[in-house]
Amino acid sequence: MPATRTVVLILLTLLAFAGNSVLCRIAFKETSIDAASFTSIRLLSGALMLWLIARFWRRVNRGKGNWTSAVTLFVYAAAFSFAYISLTAATGALILFGAVQATMIGHGVLTGERLHKQQFIGLILALVGLVGLLLPGLSAPPLIGSVLMFISGVAWGIYSLRGKGTDDPIRITAGNFLRATMLAALLSLALISGSNLDIVGVWYAIASGALASGVGYALWYTVLPAMKATNAATVQLSVPLITALAGIIILGEPISIRFMLASLAILGGIALVMMHKEQSISIDTGGSVAVEEGQG
Repeated sequence: MPATRTVVLILLTLLAFAGNSVLCRIAFKETSIDAASFTSIRLLSGALMLWLIARFWRRVNRGKGNWTSAVTLFVYAAAFSFAYISLTAATGALILFGAVQATMIGHGVLTGERLHKQQFIGLILALVGLVGLLLPGLSAPPLIGSVLMFISGVAWGIYSLRGKGTDDPIRITAGNFLRATMLAALLSLALISGSNLDIVGVWYAIASGALASGVGYALWYTVLPAMKATNAATVQLSVPLITALAGIIILGEPISIRFMLASLAILGGIALVMMHKEQSISIDTGGSVAVEEGQG
């Protein structure tokens, strides 16, 4: 793949991943759509887009997903939506990213991976940044929203770990999205008394599912083979920063000193862990890279 095309596709992919947070936050700030409906529409739109891509542009035809992965995908998407009722786009993206990577790193440690000194320092730095962001104070994010986003990130990380080594990640992700849609529909039915299908909010949910999720993942899977493993693992560090910039420009969100210091600690710490040595990767449902030691 030509270098220029690779760079363009990477940029488009990162914009799509950041777009999920921005679109979700815009929907809850500027429309009256409820979180359960947003989740259902996002998952259904993503499933349809991924199915179309797998059907017409992918050659491999193996894998349909499974219910266990679909449950973790549903928890990620639902908690993500409900968290963004109160969180800013930038804060939500940073907590999500930190929780995903904490899950990945924690899994590696529990399965026998040894952290080198640089990695251990990076992990401590990231945890200090996350705790500092969430400590009570005037500029602290809402507790319930923060907890929900952390749960979303853990679920996202688990989904990613379960999805390693698949033959056709787009088709499998489409199957998991479809199953997760059924779970989201049950949630919408349970909360139907508070449902509100605001038409503009519906379009934001469709854009989040079909474009930011479906097309975003397809772009990432396309460009991934042309990237070095370490590069693929580290480019995702820019997603919370892109989200923060979009939040400032589009939503007029303020960025506090606490957020900036926490961002430096979290992103810098995770970078130390990732960049210690060559790493192999797999992809999770939200576009983040699952880091796994091994074949570089």
